[in-house]
Amino acid sequence: MTFPLLTFLGLVPLVGAGVLCLPVKQIARGVGMVFALVTAVVGIAVAVVYAGGGAADLAEKAAWIPQFGAWWAIGVDGMALVMVLLTVLLVPVVLLAEWKVPGRGRWTPQVFFALVLALESLSLFVFMAQDVLLFYLFFEATLIPMYFLIGGFGGARRSYAAVKFLLFSLGGGLIMLASVIGLYAVSVQLTGAPTYLLSELSQLQLDPMLGRWLMAGFLVAFIVKAPMVPVHTWLPTAAEESTPGTSVLLVGILDKIGTFGMIKFCLWLFPEASTWVAPAMVVLALVSILYGAIAAIGSTNLLRLVAYTSISHFGFMVLGIYTFTTAGISGSIFYMVNHGFSTAALFGVIGFLISRRGSALVADYGGVAKVAPVLSGVFLMAGLSGLALPGMSSFVSEFMVLAGTWSRQPGVAAVATLGTVLAAVYILRMYQRTMTGPVTDEVARTFTSDATAREKWVAAPLLAVILLLGFAPNLALGVIEPVAQSTMSHIGVADPVAPLGEEAK
Repeated sequence: MTFPLLTFLGLVPLVGAGVLCLPVKQIARGVGMVFALVTAVVGIAVAVVYAGGGAADLAEKAAWIPQFGAWWAIGVDGMALVMVLLTVLLVPVVLLAEWKVPGRGRWTPQVFFALVLALESLSLFVFMAQDVLLFYLFFEATLIPMYFLIGGFGGARRSYAAVKFLLFSLGGGLIMLASVIGLYAVSVQLTGAPTYLLSELSQLQLDPMLGRWLMAGFLVAFIVKAPMVPVHTWLPTAAEESTPGTSVLLVGILDKIGTFGMIKFCLWLFPEASTWVAPAMVVLALVSILYGAIAAIGSTNLLRLVAYTSISHFGFMVLGIYTFTTAGISGSIFYMVNHGFSTAALFGVIGFLISRRGSALVADYGGVAKVAPVLSGVFLMAGLSGLALPGMSSFVSEFMVLAGTWSRQPGVAAVATLGTVLAAVYILRMYQRTMTGPVTDEVARTFTSDATAREKWVAAPLLAVILLLGFAPNLALGVIEPVAQSTMSHIGVADPVAPLGEEAK
């Protein structure tokens, strides 16, 4: 029997969370960081094994609840692998960024680090699950540590934000549960024995109407998680009231489960239903792109502004999925990764600004570039990544989504391009209002130092990855594109024929 590397990967941060439940207050931060770094090393080892052609060797499968047809089945394909790497790389950065997270009563830094590690473990199992019931349980379990991270360490309205997040997420999850139960009944009816294995469920020939109803349960949960208009309102509130590190975990990792699930579950389990619902999803994607961008332009709170930009970016991801092209799906998966790093950089540097000024309001800043040029430079680089500047990784993924959409629906691509234009408006406007101009009295008084060594260590790896994947995107696309190709083959949709004259070139 081969070593269960994937199970080990998921358990390392969970063990770390358990250790932090012990009386180790004086060394809690160090313990948490050690477990996060070990998890990152194991995650990189998984990538090395996968790159060596060992995807099949990584797969694990053991009987779990035979009566339900449920298995402990975990594995990785290219999409799961990049999401695993995103998770294991972001968590140490978040812990370093929140090294001085303030405690409040029983909500100590030790509890914060434990909750982050627990969330990391559950998120890793979500991305690696190859059994629908297993996925659902971890999907719902991620809500627990995130609820306490928001409610325990957030701002003045943290309780309201945490409850709102939980109610929206639980509502979507309960709808998905109905479809999970329905899959059990369908598998018994069609095969004579229950199964929750993705590999077996994806081969079932479902009645079209039944497939659409079952797909709807999953899709609603993923639309809430993504989040998309009109069920997006929980995200700006949660981001505004959370610590910046918590917002990174929420938007950079947890929300990606929505778009990840659309590909892995909706498209693979319900291909006919997915093509049927595609026109509506394209409309929702366009609405999210434009609404999120316009709301970001009008935002007066930096944290809330970045949350609205994420709603717009998730619209691009969903657009790439439901226009059904290899380039679009590849770009969407790559977008998940790039958005995770660029959003982490933005939330991170905003957190550093808040720690000095004590406010997230745009109006409370001005002239920061003159007193903290390094922080201002990081802010600009992170913002340029958010608007998909050529040379940064986000440009590649956004271009692929738009190019794939154009090949299928040029009019839709033209409308979506407005989101790119508006992104330049909200990013440059945010930078101009906070970093340029005369130095305000309060900024001069509170910004007594530029970026510290710790803050530079937080920003440097994020910006390095953004630039690396911008100039060498094939490092990720090499493992992502086979997933997009197999997904297109499974749903039975071919890429659009090349225009006349292109084939002859």
